[in-house]
Amino acid sequence: MVASAVQSNPYEAATQDIGRRLLKATRTQKNFFAQMRDQMRWEDRMLAWTMENPGLRVQLFRLIDCLPSLGSKAEIADHLREYLVDESVELPEALKGLLSFTQPDSLPGQIAATTFTTAVSALARKYIAGENLSQVLKTIERLRGQKLAFTMDLLGEAVISEAEAQNYLQRYLDTLEALAQAAQSWSKVPAIDQAEGEDLPRVQLSVKLSAFYSQFDPLDTAGSQRQVCDRLRILLRRAKDLGAAIHVDMEQYLYKDLTNEILQDLLMEEEFRQREDIGVTLQAYLQESEADLRRWIDWAKQRGTPVTVRLIKGAYWDQETIRALQHQWPVPVFQDKAATDANFERLTQLLLENHEVLNAAIGSHNVRSQAHAIAIAQALNIPPRRLELQVLYGMADKLALAQAQEGFRVRVYTPYGELIPGMAYLIRRLLENTANSSFLVQSVGEASEATLLAPPQPHSPAPPPAPQGEFQNAPPQDYSQRRARDLAQQALKSVRQQLGQTYRPLINGQWIETAEHIHSENPANPEEIIGRIQLGGVSDVDTAIAAARSAFPAWKRTPVGDRAALLRRVADLMEARQADLAAWILLETGKPLRESDADVVEAIDFCRYYAHQMEQIHRGQAYDLPGETNRYHYQPRGIAVVLSPWNFPLAIPTGMVMAALVSGNCTILKPSQQSAVIAAKLTELLVEAGVPQGVFQFLPGRGSEVGSALVQNPHVHLITFTGSQEVGCQIYAQAAQLQPDQRHLKRVIAEMGGKNAIIVDESADLDQAVQGVVESAFGYSGQKCSACSRVIVLAPIYDRFLERLIEATRSLVVGPPDHPDTLVGPVIDAAAQARLQAVIAAGSAEATLALAMETPARGYYVGPTLFTGVDPSSVLAQQEFFGPILAVMQAQNFAAALEIANGTRFALTGGLYSRSPSHIAQAQAEFEVGNLYINRSITGAIVNRQPFGGFKLSGVGSKAGGPDYVLQFLEPRTITENVQRQGFAPLESD
Repeated sequence: MVASAVQSNPYEAATQDIGRRLLKATRTQKNFFAQMRDQMRWEDRMLAWTMENPGLRVQLFRLIDCLPSLGSKAEIADHLREYLVDESVELPEALKGLLSFTQPDSLPGQIAATTFTTAVSALARKYIAGENLSQVLKTIERLRGQKLAFTMDLLGEAVISEAEAQNYLQRYLDTLEALAQAAQSWSKVPAIDQAEGEDLPRVQLSVKLSAFYSQFDPLDTAGSQRQVCDRLRILLRRAKDLGAAIHVDMEQYLYKDLTNEILQDLLMEEEFRQREDIGVTLQAYLQESEADLRRWIDWAKQRGTPVTVRLIKGAYWDQETIRALQHQWPVPVFQDKAATDANFERLTQLLLENHEVLNAAIGSHNVRSQAHAIAIAQALNIPPRRLELQVLYGMADKLALAQAQEGFRVRVYTPYGELIPGMAYLIRRLLENTANSSFLVQSVGEASEATLLAPPQPHSPAPPPAPQGEFQNAPPQDYSQRRARDLAQQALKSVRQQLGQTYRPLINGQWIETAEHIHSENPANPEEIIGRIQLGGVSDVDTAIAAARSAFPAWKRTPVGDRAALLRRVADLMEARQADLAAWILLETGKPLRESDADVVEAIDFCRYYAHQMEQIHRGQAYDLPGETNRYHYQPRGIAVVLSPWNFPLAIPTGMVMAALVSGNCTILKPSQQSAVIAAKLTELLVEAGVPQGVFQFLPGRGSEVGSALVQNPHVHLITFTGSQEVGCQIYAQAAQLQPDQRHLKRVIAEMGGKNAIIVDESADLDQAVQGVVESAFGYSGQKCSACSRVIVLAPIYDRFLERLIEATRSLVVGPPDHPDTLVGPVIDAAAQARLQAVIAAGSAEATLALAMETPARGYYVGPTLFTGVDPSSVLAQQEFFGPILAVMQAQNFAAALEIANGTRFALTGGLYSRSPSHIAQAQAEFEVGNLYINRSITGAIVNRQPFGGFKLSGVGSKAGGPDYVLQFLEPRTITENVQRQGFAPLESD
C-alpha cells in the first residue's frame, strides 16, 4: 500500500520518514490505560473506563454535561445514581463502591458527589487552560517556555440576546487588553515571536462570529453582516492598536457561507485590506471545503495581502449529519473518516502550494496528517512566516513539542473560562479523546506504526436506498444556501405582481359569481390587498351539497390507487411551486418566511402520507376458517365538510381535504375568511390535478351563515374543524342534533387549541431551554395552537432563567414578515390586535408585566409580552389567547410543576427541558398532553414523525398526520360468507 502511495504521491516517502520520527517522540507505553489502575487518580480512571466501555462513556458524558446545572451535593448524588445505576451500564468495581449509598443527602452520598465533581473538575483542567486570566497567564508562560505559541478561545454560554452579544464583545476586548499588557513582560522567544526577521503578534484571540449578534442568521445575510461587522471592526481596530492577531473560528455548516462572505467583504475594506494578522478556519470534513479553499485563494490573489487559513477536520460531525438527515437535505460532511483524512491531505497540499497568497495553519493531532504537511513544506521550501502547526490544549502535547523541535512554529488552541459554562467544550474534547476512531486512542493502544502512518484509503459508503413505496417527508428550503434565498425573493416579487385578483367559489366544477365579496389584506400592511374573495351564501350550500351527492357514487367506486394518484399530483404541483406558495402565505397571513415554507412542506407531506395510508388501509384484513370467509374493509362516509383556520392556511386545509378525498368522500371546503386566497390556491391545484366535478368544492363564506348551514345540513356525514374551543363545541352540539331526513349520526373531528406549558427543571440546559421557549412562545406571534403560553420554572434556576428569557425576547426583531430579519410578524387582523391588547391591559392588574415590546406603527402588531408572578388559577394561566403572551410561573419542585402544567382544561402540547432521567420518565407518564416534546421546542410537528392532536377540551378525533387519521373518514364493514355447499368447502390453495 505504501509503495503504491509513494508512486502516486511525491511527498509520501518524506511523510513516512517524518511520521516515524514524530511517532517515536510521541507514543506512550502500550496499554497505558490498562496499567496500575488502582494507583490512578479518579479523573484518569474515569477516562480509562470510557475507553473500554461505550455504554458507560455515554452515561458519564451525559452526566458531566448536566453537572454544571446541579446546585447541591444531594442533586449530584441523585443524578449519579440515575445515570450510572442502569442495566445497560457495566460498572467497574470502584464505581460500584462509590454508588453504594442509599440516600442522596446521606454522608456517603455527599462523599460520592464530592469525589465525582472533584474528578470532573480535574479532568476539565486538562483541557481548559484556566478559569480566570491569572491561571491562563501562567499556562501561557508555561507554553512559551516550551517554545509554543497560543491562540485564546473564550468559553461561555451561547449568545441568545443582544445583551449577551455586547457582553461577549466586551469580554473579547478585555481579554485582549489583559493579554497585551502581560505580553509586554514576556521574554522574546524567536521560534514563535519572529519569522524571517519580522516580529509576529505574541497575542492571538480566536472568535466566533455568532457571538457578535444574537440573531445571526444566513436568511438575513445583510442584517447579520451589518451587525457583526459593526462589532468586529471595533475588535479588529483595538487588536491592531495592541499588536494582537484575531482568528475567526468556523462553526456549524449553517453559518459557513455567511461567515466566509462577511470576512471576505470586510477584509476588502480599505481600512483592513493590508492586515495580515487575521485568519479564518476551514473544516476538511465538509465536502464543499475544497471549493471554499479555492475561492479563498482567488480572493487572496485579488486582495494582495495574505490572511491565515486554519485547516482542521471539524468538530460537529454528528450534529451536521443528524441535522441533514432530519431535514432530508444532502449530508454536507464526508461519511467516511478516511475520506475526511484524504481530503485534509488534499487541502493541505493545495493550501501550501499557494503559500504566496495564504498563510497556513495546519491543525490536527494525527501524526500522519501533520507529517504530510511538514513533508510538503520542506519540499516546497515554504518560508517560516507562511506556515504553523496547531494542536488543542491538553491533547497531543508530545506531538506539539516534537514539532517544535523539528523547527516549526507550533500554536496551541487554548480555551479559557469557568468550568461550568465550559462543560460543553469539555464534552467535545472527551468525545474526541475516547472515540474508537480517534488517532489518540490508536496511538496509546495496539495500533502499529504502519497502521498509524498509512495513507488514508477512503471508501464511499453507498447511501441506503429509499424503501420502495414508503412515505418520505418533503425537505424544507435550506436558507443557508444562496439559491434558496434568491428563489424566495423572486417568488415574493412575482406574487406581489399578482395581488388584488378576484377569487370565486367552485361549485360542481364551475367558478361561480356571487353578490358579496370581501378583501383579504396583508396584516403587516392593511393597505396591500392580497385578493378579492367572493362569498357564497346559504343557497350556495344547497347547490354544493346537491352536486356532492350526485358525484359521490362514482367517486366512491373510483379505485383507491386513482384517488391516491390525485393526491400525489397535487403534492408534485405544490413542490414545484413551493417558493410561490410560501410567498402567498407570508403576505396573506403575516407568517415569516421559514414558517411559511414549513406550512407548504407540511401540506405536501399530508398529500403523500394520506395517499400512502389509504393504500395500506385498502388492503383490508381477512380472517378465513374452513367453510367461511371473513372480510374486514372500509367504505367512505359520504359528504365531508372542512372548516379550516387561517393560522396554517395551506397545511391544515390540505390535510383535512386530502384525508376526506382519498378515503372516497366528496368534500366541501369553507376556509377562514382571513386566509381564503391561500385556500383558493389549493383549489386551483386540485382542479389542475384533475379532481372530478362535484367531488371537491370551494365555498368561502361567513361562518355564522355558510358554516352553520353546512354543519346542520342533513346530508353531511362528517365535519372536520380546526379553531377555537368555543366554536368547536358549538359545532359539536349542532352536529349532534338529528335533522329531518337525516339517516346517520354525523362524525365530528375537531382540534380546539390549548394552553400549552413548558416545564424547565434545575438540570436543564438553559441555552437550549431559553431558546426553545422563545421559539415556542413567539414564533408566528404565538398564533399556533401548539404555541407555549405558560413556562413553569423550578425555583433553583428561576431568576437566572427569567433574566435570560427577558433579554432573549427583547432581542427579537418585530416587523414585516417579508423582511429577512423579522422573527415576530403581525397578528392576523385588527380584531385580534384589539383583543390581545385588552388581555395585556387586564393581565397587568393580576400579574407583573415583565416585558412589553414596541411594535411598528403600521400593521396589526402585538409585541412579545412576558408576565411574571402569575397565579396558576388566573385568567392569564387558564385561558387561550392565541397571541405572543407568555406567563412565567415558578414551582418549588417537579411534582408541583406537573400539577400546574396539568391544571387546565386543555391537553394539546407540552414540553420539558431536563437532563434528569427520572423527571423525563415521570413527564412521559404523567404530563397530560397529546404531544409531549422533551428538550426541544413544542411547535413544528412533522407529519408521520409527530402526529398532532390532543384531548380534554383540546379536541376530539385521532391525530392529524398519524396512522389512524384517515380511518375517521371511513365506515368499517365486515362481510362473512358461508362457502360450504352440502358439506363441501373449497380448500385453500397452497
